[in-house]
Amino acid sequence: MTFAIIAYLGGVLTIFSPCILPILPFVFARAGQPFFKSTLPMLAGMAATFALVATLAAIGGSWAVRANEFGRLAALALLALFGVSLLFPRTANWLARPAANFGNRLNNKVGMGTAPTAASGLILGIATGLLWAPCAGPILGLVLTGAALQGANAQTTLLLLAYATGAASSLAIALLAGSKAFARMKHALPVSERIRQGLGAAVLAGVAVVASGLDTRVLARLSYTSTSAFEQALLDGLDTRTPRETGRVVVTASKDGGKPFLSDLPIESDAPSLDGAVQWLNSPPLSRQQLLGKVVLVDFWTYSCINCIRTIPYVRAWAEKYKDHGLVVVGVHAPEFAFEKNVDNVRTAIADFKIGYPVAIDNDYRIWRAFDNSYWPAHYLIDAQGRVRYHHFGEGNFAETERAIKDLLREAGGEMTTAATVNPLGKGAQATPDLAHLGSGETYLGYQRASNFISPEGLLADAPRDYSLANAGLNEWGLAGRWTIKAENALLEAAGGGITYRFSAFDLHLVLGPDRNGKPVRFQVTIDGKPPGKDHGADIDPDGNGTITATRLYQLVRQSGQVEARSFEIRFLDTGVEAYAFTFA
Repeated sequence: MTFAIIAYLGGVLTIFSPCILPILPFVFARAGQPFFKSTLPMLAGMAATFALVATLAAIGGSWAVRANEFGRLAALALLALFGVSLLFPRTANWLARPAANFGNRLNNKVGMGTAPTAASGLILGIATGLLWAPCAGPILGLVLTGAALQGANAQTTLLLLAYATGAASSLAIALLAGSKAFARMKHALPVSERIRQGLGAAVLAGVAVVASGLDTRVLARLSYTSTSAFEQALLDGLDTRTPRETGRVVVTASKDGGKPFLSDLPIESDAPSLDGAVQWLNSPPLSRQQLLGKVVLVDFWTYSCINCIRTIPYVRAWAEKYKDHGLVVVGVHAPEFAFEKNVDNVRTAIADFKIGYPVAIDNDYRIWRAFDNSYWPAHYLIDAQGRVRYHHFGEGNFAETERAIKDLLREAGGEMTTAATVNPLGKGAQATPDLAHLGSGETYLGYQRASNFISPEGLLADAPRDYSLANAGLNEWGLAGRWTIKAENALLEAAGGGITYRFSAFDLHLVLGPDRNGKPVRFQVTIDGKPPGKDHGADIDPDGNGTITATRLYQLVRQSGQVEARSFEIRFLDTGVEAYAFTFA
């Protein structure tokens, strides 16, 4: 229930997001109408339809994608008709009398004539819900991540509905605030007609924006600086893991008989169970009981997640520095993609990252659910008495986390020096990101979460198609050659195919895998049509040549000079490659 409230508040904030702009004409075309007979049914239809469509997307499968595509086309046609009937009611009636009359019945002479019906508002709301593509800020991103992990279920639908209801609430407030102005204007016929025509033009413009994809390709880029900071603050302030005092902290006496140290870290909860891993690497299975008396850092990660990869040097350094002082680090590998469930792949990644601490393979998400976790990476600190005393979600805050480690080790009776915090030098993909110049965000290539796709043929789910490239704007991508786009990835069906992306970041990474038989796939990268030279990443040479030998994240670009928008292209010389996601730093 707490997170449903957070989802609702996240939806309320969407009115300040650029991604709400394309649907505003559809909503405000009902302004001035009776709220309960017109506006409320429309907003309810919009919220319910969005929740249903987003839930179906969590199910996956080509049928869901095609159903959504047909639904969007029908919604575009309906709303275009609605706009035409507002802008040119006589012309529309003359050109297509039955269709125009239907459109006029739907809009009920918006604000200028007969009373509207609840049915007309509901139908327009359903059409609007089919077209709405909100920017995935931290709150919606958290809901969608949970849906991707757990599939469609009642909880997912409830959270999506809470989010959409929040957005509908803020729109309702805006409409109520403007209703008085519309009420004054409707008595002046010339002004009334101009308002009607203006609304019609705005509706048609909204249809054009959505039909051309500008709502997701352009406006989504602006979301980086819109409501994300507010949403993250909301998550932090209303975290379901709010610290709770479960009793007085009991500490052991210091070795010299002096006053024991007592950390001011709150007691959040009893430590959840570590049972449920399908396998343990670098260690036999560890239980909560076995770890009593030790300070435990639980690190949730997955090996192709760039934020996790950049966090590993710090976790590795803490494990080494404090192991003799009573710290035990437990990595919990919870997969995001299906290929990350392959234990051999995880074992290879552990060797590549030089991880020596125990790793639990949480393929069934049993430990993930026990901790009620929702993030990669996520850190939980458990004290010597088996209680969670600290947590941090996402990349960063390394100094704060290390101070918490020291506090709990001292509280457990360990001797802590005032040595400086660790500052590991990450190489390749593990290097510290240049967040100040980051202008591109994570982009998935599978249809389940794909966005900003611009190949003119359009995305076809679960079937081969020949794709071609188009001029890409910033943060847009396309395919060339014969590909099959699946739920999680894009599969190359013939050698010579490629991927392009227009990006702005210091580093560009791409999660790639060889063909199904494990045969290596050769590729070549160009930047702005030329070999990368000094801008090559750790996994290619200056001429742009590289080979895919395992399914993992590949660093393909590291700009040597000033960060600016660049056009990236990768061409595969062999068939069978699987491409999953772009990440940037």
